[in-house]
Amino acid sequence: MPTTINDQCAIVGVGQTEFSKNSGRSELQLTLECTKAAIEDAGLPLSDVDGMVTLSIDGSDEIAVMRGFGTKELQFFSRVPHGIGGIMGMVHQAVMAITTGMCKTVLVYRAINGRTARQPQPTDAGGPLSTDHIHWSWYNPYGFSNPVSWAAMYTQRYMHEYGASSDSLAEIAMTMRKHAQNNPNAIFQQPMTKEEYDASPMVTDPLRKADVGLDLDGGCAFVITSIDRAKDLRQPPAIIRAAAQGSAGDQEGMTSFYRDNITRMTEYDLVAQQCYEMSGLKADDIDVAMLYDMYTSAVLFQLESYGFCKPGEAHEFVKGGALGVDGRLPCNTNGGQLGEGHIQGVNNLLEAVRLIRGTSVNQPKKSDHVLATSGFAVPTSAVILGKSS
Repeated sequence: MPTTINDQCAIVGVGQTEFSKNSGRSELQLTLECTKAAIEDAGLPLSDVDGMVTLSIDGSDEIAVMRGFGTKELQFFSRVPHGIGGIMGMVHQAVMAITTGMCKTVLVYRAINGRTARQPQPTDAGGPLSTDHIHWSWYNPYGFSNPVSWAAMYTQRYMHEYGASSDSLAEIAMTMRKHAQNNPNAIFQQPMTKEEYDASPMVTDPLRKADVGLDLDGGCAFVITSIDRAKDLRQPPAIIRAAAQGSAGDQEGMTSFYRDNITRMTEYDLVAQQCYEMSGLKADDIDVAMLYDMYTSAVLFQLESYGFCKPGEAHEFVKGGALGVDGRLPCNTNGGQLGEGHIQGVNNLLEAVRLIRGTSVNQPKKSDHVLATSGFAVPTSAVILGKSS
């Protein structure tokens, strides 16, 4: 049995629905559509799928998906908590299951009517309570009642500490919109000028409407299996070089404001360290970064934690087209959550696989190693994908 999970498994199939403001169908229907597409993409018989992984907040139960496909047996199922932070953690769970012999082929999925079906909010009364409600109760009376306001707190402190301006946030927003122009799946098909960014309404200072991704309806799915099995399948395998999850000290659900320093996301630091140690790679080896970007400022924190620049330097790093397809670090070539739309970051993993296969609509000159990350200011996760040698 291997002592590490790197280079043991690969993503061999991907599938998705369209991303829209109104899917017109249930989340289970979206799940069945994207999972069917992923299995067909892999060229595997349905009977080969003996494991499933999704998020703890996903509304489509594994047994409902089994009934939808008519499958008879499932040997492994797992759910990852912390919502947007658990996206790449789904890959982590799948790889651990396969490398330990619990199952052979895992279907990973996430589908959501994020635009048309109202999602539970932190301020909702009633329903199941969690420990998150305790610390949220300290913030809500002062206006910190939604994720944008929480992200703005971190952003404001970062900008104050390092002398950053909105120009760096604008650069990120405009780059993502530019990448989205070539992407037929993207919700935003028009470019954004600096003047348009500056005219965008302020949501919570310093974050404007243009700094925040748009929640959409849609779903993505992935088929993961062993390297040996992957060699016989129809698609070039996206080798999983590393997969990691992490939570750091004084962690709260997006409101870790009692830390000594809120200009750095220590959970990102932890996951980055694990990914680089597991893969034997370093930041200079990453050709493309698929960074969770529901908020423009989230990109700044991740660039520093994952070692692409030093603390306090990201707001300068992003300028001058650095994140463009021909830049020093191509980033979110699908447009990310800011350009393609917010499917909780799972669509960035889909693009990471396309980059490894060489089929992105914005394919950089080199994409041998692709980093894909998860949610901002929560327990988080990441993967590094690579091409087969």
